[in-house]
Amino acid sequence: MSKHFSKPVSAGIAAILLLMLAAGLICAWQVRHAQLSNSAGSTRILKLGHGLSQEHPVHKAMERMADRVKELSGGTLAIEIYPSGMIGSETECYKQVQNGQLDMSKTSAATLETSMPVLEAFSAPYVFRDAEHFWKVLDGPIGQGLAARFPGLHGVCYFDAGTRSFYTSKKPIKSVDDLKGMKIRTQESRCAMAMVRAFDASPTPIPWGELYSALSQNTVDAAENNLPSYDSGRHTEVCKYFTFSEHTRIPDVLVIGKTSWDSLSEEQQKWLMSAAAEASLYQRQLWAEAEKVSMENAKKQGVEFFYIEDRAPFVAKMQKVYDELPPDTLKLVKEIQEVK
Repeated sequence: MSKHFSKPVSAGIAAILLLMLAAGLICAWQVRHAQLSNSAGSTRILKLGHGLSQEHPVHKAMERMADRVKELSGGTLAIEIYPSGMIGSETECYKQVQNGQLDMSKTSAATLETSMPVLEAFSAPYVFRDAEHFWKVLDGPIGQGLAARFPGLHGVCYFDAGTRSFYTSKKPIKSVDDLKGMKIRTQESRCAMAMVRAFDASPTPIPWGELYSALSQNTVDAAENNLPSYDSGRHTEVCKYFTFSEHTRIPDVLVIGKTSWDSLSEEQQKWLMSAAAEASLYQRQLWAEAEKVSMENAKKQGVEFFYIEDRAPFVAKMQKVYDELPPDTLKLVKEIQEVK
C-alpha cells in the first residue's frame, strides 16, 4: 500500500513547494518594487526640538532654515520643528539628540561644556572684544573646527544669544567697585561663579524660573543676562538699573546627532549647511531688533541704563578667572584673543 502511494504523494508535495516558492518570489518582488517606488518619491524628515517660544529670534531663524532646505532639496529633505518644549526642555532635547531619539536641537555652548570642557573658553569673561570679533571667531577656523568636533554631535551653525550684563535692584553699577559685597544670581556654571567672586561679590546659583521671586524678595541683589531675557522675564519690574558691562558673549549652537548627520548624503549635508548659514545671518538681524524692542520696553517701565566706557578695571579682575582655567581651555582663550 505504501509503495502504491509513495510517488503521487511526493509529486504533490513537490508541486506545492514549487507554487509556494513562486508565490514567495512574486511577493518579494512586489515588496521590493514598492520600497523602491516609495524611496524614489519620499521625503527625508529631520526632527528638530527646542524649548524656546515661537516668537524667539532663534525659532524664526529655524523656520527660515526649514523653508530654505525644502527649496534647495526640491522637497526631498524637510525639517519638522517642535518649539516651546513640546518634546522637552533644552536640556532634555539635547540629551535626546545625544541618544539618537531626536535629530536636531538648539543648545547653549555653556551646556556643551559638560561633554567638551574646552568650550568653557566661550564662557570666559571678556574673551571676545566686541560683536565683530565674536563672529570672526565663530565663522572662522576656530568656531568651525570646534563645531566639527562636538562629541557625538555635528555643529550646524551658531546663533546670537547676546551679551550678558548686570542689572540690580538697589543701586546702579557704575564702576567695578560697586559690585563688591553684592549677592549676584548666576547660572550653574563654574566660570560664571568664578567671575562673580573675582568681582568680590557672592555668586548665588538660582534656577531661572525662581529668579523673579528671588529678586523681588531681595534674596539676591542683582543678576546678569541679555536684554531680551531681562525683559521677557519681567525682571524690569523689580530691577530698575541695567549696566552694559557686556562681560560674556556665549553663543547658542544648532546641533545634529552624529548618526543623523552621517545618514545624510553629501548633497543633503550641503543643503542643510547652506540653509543654516543663511538662517544664522538672519537670526543676527532678528536678535538686534529684539534688543532694541526690549530696551524700549524697559525704558517705558522706568529702567535706567548705564554704560561702562572704560572696561579695563573689569577686565583686569578676570585674571583670577583665567588662572583657574585648565591648560587646554586657557590655550583656546589665547587663540581666540589673538584673532584680529
